[in-house]
Amino acid sequence: MEYSLEEVMETINMTLYHNFDIRTVTLGVNLKDCIDSDLSVFKSNVYKRIADCGKTLVSEAGKLEDKYGIPIINKRISVTPVSLIVESSSSSAPLEIAKTLDRAARDAGIDFIGGYGALVQKGMTKADARIIDSLPEALSCTERVCAFLNVASTPSGMNMDAVVRLGGIIKEISDRTENGVGCARFVAFSNAPEDNPFMAGAFHGVGEPDFSLNIGISGPGVVRSVVEKNRECDLTALSEIIKRTAFKITRAGELIGRELAVNLGVPFGIVDISLASTTKVGDSVAGIVEMMGIERMGAPGSTAALALLIDAVKKGGAMASGNVGGLSGTFIPVSEDSCMNDAVKCRALSIEKLEALTAVCSVGLDMIAIPGDTPAETISAIIADELSIGVVNGKTTGVRLIPVPGKKAGDYVNFGGLLGETYVMEVNRFSPRDFILRGGRMPSPITSMRN
Repeated sequence: MEYSLEEVMETINMTLYHNFDIRTVTLGVNLKDCIDSDLSVFKSNVYKRIADCGKTLVSEAGKLEDKYGIPIINKRISVTPVSLIVESSSSSAPLEIAKTLDRAARDAGIDFIGGYGALVQKGMTKADARIIDSLPEALSCTERVCAFLNVASTPSGMNMDAVVRLGGIIKEISDRTENGVGCARFVAFSNAPEDNPFMAGAFHGVGEPDFSLNIGISGPGVVRSVVEKNRECDLTALSEIIKRTAFKITRAGELIGRELAVNLGVPFGIVDISLASTTKVGDSVAGIVEMMGIERMGAPGSTAALALLIDAVKKGGAMASGNVGGLSGTFIPVSEDSCMNDAVKCRALSIEKLEALTAVCSVGLDMIAIPGDTPAETISAIIADELSIGVVNGKTTGVRLIPVPGKKAGDYVNFGGLLGETYVMEVNRFSPRDFILRGGRMPSPITSMRN
């Protein structure tokens, strides 16, 4: 892959003036061969594997930042879903492994480590159930561990028994952590990808090699700048402009990813071309939509504008790389996107409109603060609604809800750092209890029969 001088100069300008960065480099690590019947040996194997890999990742990523001048914001590790490696261990093993992962990540300088979770879209093993039950304690006694549950898929339908349990689990996580912020490190998925580099839902899938290097790029600020320069063109031309910009962003990201993989001596996995907002002014997906001509994110036309945006980004990324994967969508996290937060404050944006937006983008209802007294069954129902969109449409969707203790709709909450700040969103007061508590499994849609 050769790069022209013009491309190099464009990348420099994107980095200097429009917040372009590599959002994350995530090393996928297989832990199945760390299993031992002796829990102390098992933990020692896991610690050594993560600490050694993590230190090398941080060191080599730092060298590439210095070489190219492109910031690499997060260095992360994803591991084999923990439920798969504790099947034959004692009931205390999940929590002990969570603590071991956290300690190893901290000692290695890794920002987050993902994979504490299970794939339960069709049913639960005893190990899966132990993982679910341990989530409140695991996320309240660790700082860097991220957790996930894949509770639905298009081929399998939705495990409503797991969804019912999640409402109470999320409330308990919230109660155990300041402002409920532990919930920011947990995501419920439908159709979770095995090569996702973004937290909180990253895990190293069973179809992956022992190691793989996945890269998550970003660039809302870059896309916003080109949209701002093209206020008068029609939507066909605007789509083409965004597509070309996404091509350039992806090319720059893949250069970094492939070189880092070579330096680490591991296979290069995928480039995730998701547009991921940050709390920086101008680095906002909602800001792009508003720059396209929507007065405020959430107004009529927002879904159409977002659909155009993500389609153009995916087309540009797919032209630039044969290794596009992961989520590759548009994140719309409320607390981490300043323009999204403003839209919530002025009531242009509701949970119902956010749900509609997720039909055309990834990853779903993300980083949404809701009243702390929201009933558990209502939380489960919101999760079921969102994941149903993924099941029926054959796409990945996810949910990160944060019930904030002591807060009501309209109250302000600051989660700190990259997690941002937001206003608590109003939740429909009518109850889904009788429906949700039926449990069971929602069958897969007829569209899943493709073989």
